[in-house]
Amino acid sequence: MKRDIREEKRKRVCRICGTKNAIVRKYGLMTCRRCFKDIAEKLGFKKYD
Repeated sequence: MKRDIREEKRKRVCRICGTKNAIVRKYGLMTCRRCFKDIAEKLGFKKYD
């Protein structure tokens, strides 16, 4: 079981920059939080104050 989790974590990389840290997996985005901030408006996400 632990081996499967480790292998899954290795596969998680940002589609845009390739980093393995802070991946946004929700809705199948697979982007890091920094790249997500750049493309969020293009995808239809709105920023609320």
